[in-house]
Amino acid sequence: MKRVVILFLSAAFGLGSFAQTAREEIKANKYLSGSQYLDYNRRLPDKPLTPAPKGYEPYYMSHYGRHGSRWLISDNSYTGPRDILREAKELGKLTPLGEETLSKIEAFEPTSVKRLGDLSSVGERQHHGIGKRMTQNFPEIFKAKNVAIDARSTVVNRCILSMIAECEEFAAANPTARFHNDVSESLQYYLNQPWDGIVKKTGTDGKLMRGPWRDKYTHPERLMKALFNDQQWVFSNLRAGSFMRSLFEIATNMQSHDTDIELFSLFTEEEIYDLWKQSNISWYIAYGPSPLTKGIMPFSQRNLLKNIIETADTVTQTQATLRFGHEVCVLPLACLLELDNCGVQVENLDELDKYWQNYKFFPMGCNIQLIFYRPKKGKPGDILVKALLNEREVKMPVATDQYPYYKWDDLRQYYLDKLSRFESQYK
Repeated sequence: MKRVVILFLSAAFGLGSFAQTAREEIKANKYLSGSQYLDYNRRLPDKPLTPAPKGYEPYYMSHYGRHGSRWLISDNSYTGPRDILREAKELGKLTPLGEETLSKIEAFEPTSVKRLGDLSSVGERQHHGIGKRMTQNFPEIFKAKNVAIDARSTVVNRCILSMIAECEEFAAANPTARFHNDVSESLQYYLNQPWDGIVKKTGTDGKLMRGPWRDKYTHPERLMKALFNDQQWVFSNLRAGSFMRSLFEIATNMQSHDTDIELFSLFTEEEIYDLWKQSNISWYIAYGPSPLTKGIMPFSQRNLLKNIIETADTVTQTQATLRFGHEVCVLPLACLLELDNCGVQVENLDELDKYWQNYKFFPMGCNIQLIFYRPKKGKPGDILVKALLNEREVKMPVATDQYPYYKWDDLRQYYLDKLSRFESQYK
């Protein structure tokens, strides 16, 4: 597990003077502030992949991916802010901007009826794009004659539909592909593993998860004056910070839909950044390697990592193993695998935004692809692995002299040892 040493951080994680800060990135692309609501297609990779090492070919992909963009999950996410604004309107407490905001939420509401948590058309497109690029990036796997593709999903509809969208692309690229699709509660223990044991005990500490950061980086005063004409009424009837965060959630998730309704304009650049910053801290504590939780939270995905290793041990022919689930699995898995700086430990959470940015890890449709390479024509040689996080090549936690390729035996042993240490300590 990496611990931040300020003097060497720039060299270790590529944060030199040429790199944009999180503030600069969010200013240039406000949609990044949505954290887990970021539309995958708004941050596509822009660098070509490194060719296979000489004499090697890809033969196996092991994957875990999140569902695509969706409606918000809770009805209160839409009706809560709406009802507050409606009450204020009835009492004559709204400004013209407040009335306009209510009208926008009411205009969108009919499309969300009975759609809570469902995959949106934007989410479906994301997975068609991901699947198509997989076939283009690794034709040796996905266009191989009679290739076996094992695709499994959690029991949640948006995950199932995301799996279907990618499989449609594989089938279009290779009519000879042989598919095995599975959806079952029996798979949940690794596809969507709940917190258990020490992870659950740590994760249910609500005070630790919230900390002082949520309120510290929520400043609703200006927005309340912009929406309501009676600040005494606001003080007496609203939890202004909570209301502001609720509006921001709707605003950031509008990118999940084909709509021209927007609420980002309610917020200043500074407010957008601060609201993202408190979300970044919250996700880091809840699912990342935070020192506050002794780096425990990523081990929520230990069963998933075991499945990745155990399945890879059985592979003898060209094939793909695809798993579809949720961001609460992708994020801790990326941290557990220590991809790039996902596993970095930062003591001062007010400085977290400099070293760890959640939008790089778990946008809608986020995915981890492990591509296995073997020597061509049965020649002797080590099995190599390359990791892609959201289709970008990333560093892994063992030594290599041919980045981004690593010896699978080295990685396998590193992860098994890591799991063993955790289980010995917290059994």
